[in-house]
Order: sequence, then structure tokens, then C-alpha cells
Amino acid sequence: MITAGDFRNGVTFELDGKVMQVVEFQHVKPGKGAAFVRTKMKNVITGAVTETSFNPTDKFENATVERRTMEYSYNDGNLYYFMDMETYELEPIDASMLGDNFKFVKENMECTLYSYKGKVFNVEPPTFVDLVVTQTDPGFAGNTATNVTKPATLETGAEVKVPLFINEGDKVRIDTRVGEYLERSKS
Repeated sequence: MITAGDFRNGVTFELDGKVMQVVEFQHVKPGKGAAFVRTKMKNVITGAVTETSFNPTDKFENATVERRTMEYSYNDGNLYYFMDMETYELEPIDASMLGDNFKFVKENMECTLYSYKGKVFNVEPPTFVDLVVTQTDPGFAGNTATNVTKPATLETGAEVKVPLFINEGDKVRIDTRVGEYLERSKS
């Protein structure tokens, strides 16, 4: 059990059957009346942020969110399979649990799976991935305009905007958080 008076940034607790994480908190002692804890908290599963005030003695159940690094193996229809690197067990995850940034993940890439009480609620791909450009218009010499981009299709099927000097077969680094081209890959 945890009391509202023990809140710190990053603490997870259960509130009305939902898993909440403290984003910000402030202990308030007004001149008149009882002290309270003003809390900004995020629903870990849906991402919704709410602000609420609690009595410092209010008690809540601790919520432990488990993070596991697993390797993406393959997909079969709407099920995507992730392998535990220690036990080699496969964990099927429904496509609805995968975010839009999962389009940058290819087989054998490690992802972080977040679960609460054994139920996976989020799959986080690596922050940066190196992918090969499979289709793009050829760049042409002489165009020195800055920040000019063209569409490119990557080996996972995802499309991104890349600079004009990128050609088919080039390896590029992508930031999966925003889905944008970062640089030409060194390897």
C-alpha cells in the first residue's frame, strides 16, 4: 500500500481498477483547512492524463508494471509473435496492441513489452532503427536546395521523407518516436 503523502514522480498505483503513474505532485498546506496533495497522473494503459487532489492519508494499492525485452519473430494474420530471449517462449500479441511506430520494426529486432498482471498493454520498438530503402525516385545532381525531401519506401513497407541524395539500396537511420529520417546509416 502507498499513501498519497508518499507520492513521487514515476510512482505507479491502482486507482479504481486503473493503473496510474504520477507525473507531477505537489504537497499543499493552505492557511485554512487540511493539507492535500495535488497530483497530475497518467493512465499507463490509455495514456490519458488527469489532475486530481488527494488527502495525504488516502491509501492506494501499489501497481508494478513489468518491462521485458523480447525479440520480434514473425506475424501470422493479426497475431505478432515475440520471443523471450531467456526461455525461448513465444508471446502472441494482437495487432491492436501495436502502435503506429511498429511499422519500422522488422523480424529479429528487440522490442520492450510492458505488462500489468501478466497482460501486455504496450509494445515499444527500438528508438532508432537502420533500414534499407527499397524504392525511391533517383536523386539528380545540381540540386543544391536545402531541406528538400522525397518519399522513400523502406524494407518494412513504411514510407518516410528522405533527402534527395538518398538512393535505393542505401541504409538509413529512422527515429521511431516521430517516424522521421535522421541520417544515412554508417553500416
